[in-house]
Amino acid sequence: MATDSVSKNTSGSGSAGGSYDASSIQVLEGLEAVKRRPGMYIGSTGPRGLHHLVWEIVDNSIDEALAGYCDEISVTVHPDDTVSVSDDGRGMPVGEMAKYGKSATEVIMTTLHAGGKFDGSGYKVSGGLHGVGASVVNALSEWLEIEIRRDGNLYAQRYERGFPVGDMEAQRKLAKGEGTGTTIRFSPDPEIFTETTELSFDTLSRRFRESAFLNKGLKISLDDERDEDLYVSYCYEGGIRDFVEHINEAKDPVHKSIMYLEHDTDAGEVEVALQWNSGFQDSVFTFANNINTHEGGTHMSGFRGALTRTINDYARQKGLIKEKEDNLTGDDIREGLAAVISVKLSEPQFEGQTKTKLGNTEVKTLVESSVNRYLAEFMEERPSEAKAIINKSLQAARARQAARKVRDTIRKGYLESSTLPGKLADCTSKDPSRSELFIVEGDSAGGSAKQGRDRNFQAILPLRGKILNVEKANMNKVLSNAEIQAMISAIGAGVGESFNLADCRYNRIVLMTDADVDGSHIRTLALTFLYRNMPELIEAGYVYIALPPLYKIVHNRKEHYVYNDREYQETVERLGINGNATFSRFKGLGEMNPQQLWETTMEPEKRTLLQVTVDSAAVADELFTALMGDKVEPRREFIEANAREVKNLDA
Repeated sequence: MATDSVSKNTSGSGSAGGSYDASSIQVLEGLEAVKRRPGMYIGSTGPRGLHHLVWEIVDNSIDEALAGYCDEISVTVHPDDTVSVSDDGRGMPVGEMAKYGKSATEVIMTTLHAGGKFDGSGYKVSGGLHGVGASVVNALSEWLEIEIRRDGNLYAQRYERGFPVGDMEAQRKLAKGEGTGTTIRFSPDPEIFTETTELSFDTLSRRFRESAFLNKGLKISLDDERDEDLYVSYCYEGGIRDFVEHINEAKDPVHKSIMYLEHDTDAGEVEVALQWNSGFQDSVFTFANNINTHEGGTHMSGFRGALTRTINDYARQKGLIKEKEDNLTGDDIREGLAAVISVKLSEPQFEGQTKTKLGNTEVKTLVESSVNRYLAEFMEERPSEAKAIINKSLQAARARQAARKVRDTIRKGYLESSTLPGKLADCTSKDPSRSELFIVEGDSAGGSAKQGRDRNFQAILPLRGKILNVEKANMNKVLSNAEIQAMISAIGAGVGESFNLADCRYNRIVLMTDADVDGSHIRTLALTFLYRNMPELIEAGYVYIALPPLYKIVHNRKEHYVYNDREYQETVERLGINGNATFSRFKGLGEMNPQQLWETTMEPEKRTLLQVTVDSAAVADELFTALMGDKVEPRREFIEANAREVKNLDA
């Protein structure tokens, strides 16, 4: 729910700038509300909001696929940064709506909350329930053109900044064999998307791959005309089974079979695929009507309950858990689990505007009963695979018990006492919203940072060497690592299930490492730990990466700091430097004196910080597994695929 803040004038003279009466009330007609406050509809006017425009149009085509009328969706990014989305669905309705005196297409494109998803007659299942998607894209586009193939004709209409240019008209008869469908091409409005109108191929392709996994047999292609090498096409006949296989691609499965169940009832449809691997992290992803419910909800609760109960019952029945032993916990059982839960409902209830948590109470029972029945049958029919799964869980239980002892030991020292790690140079502020923690590579850089910082709000925690790679370690080893203990203690919010964001001592946690290969490795190790054990920090937007300069140029007694090779060349050309200057390359943060480090990397008015965000948990899981997991081949493939993006490689 979005609200406006109202300032109270305690002097009694009314609101600031005059009286507040009936004449102060505004009614925004048509799409004006979207243009006035686009963030309410697409989240932001930055890159995330820009890509959201594409999601809205593609999701409408996917709704056609869910209804059984669409087999293929083609997305093209054109050289001018416009994008077109074409499907082979039924084609948007073009007939005139007498009440409005205009075509149904124009009503859909220019009116909020207009669509065929409200009474269930147009779509039984849909992710876009509010009828705002296409109209919002239209409102936020410099221009939009729509072509509709249906009723034997090709219809077309153009809009400019949300307003129709002419009526919807039939352009020609459809050729023999030319199918029905809808094509929309739009140009994001640069007056609204002032930061960038350039779409990311990687961001688009990852989202489309996920959508193809969730809709078995649906083909989604992406052609980026800005680069002839950028084309992908996704189609998965196995659906979410292929999704789980993909998740475990860089991991070692504990059992051969990918379990899969599909159950369709009056309450809705549930699909579940799962397989355990030998890793220490769980990768469980939930979806409702193709919407990624990364906060979980009732479908996740039903799945977890069934998993824990059924596996414990089987293990006790077969004597794999002794009579006096405790049951396996949910965490024990989910260690190393890769799973996808997808439900499709006619009336999904999402908590919050962001649609990230499912609230339908009946779904818990639907998922729980379906998984209970299927899993019990699977384990009876495949006892060797069942035993492998339970042995994996028993190993996790033993590691958890050992970790508890370590945690209790740490708790007496760091985690639940006022004692902070000795290497931490804390700030004087006790207000988390003002406070920053710089996690710095090495004692040398830590010394410069401690001297150069503003101690009122900046704390410094130097790390000695590379921390443990948590991707390859159980919780016992993780909690036994001294550097990780120091990080947990300094942040102050606990770890794992005991983590509480409200206890975090700093609202900015900045990873500050050298601009070389070792620095990148240390930063990745730290990010892996935070993502796997304190994901709430990243979700809350508390984690940042500092960008220290790579070069210093002194020209005419003035110092110029530059942060990459491209900027270096641009600076040399801009200053007209022709030999009469000195150049130095920083090999590490420790080479900078405290004043330089403050001016370039730590001073809020001058520094550049990159905020760490996660758009897709599945993508993040895949990336961390590829980069930090046991298998070499996924790392090699990642490097080969991204090598051309590297302009300068330190060795």
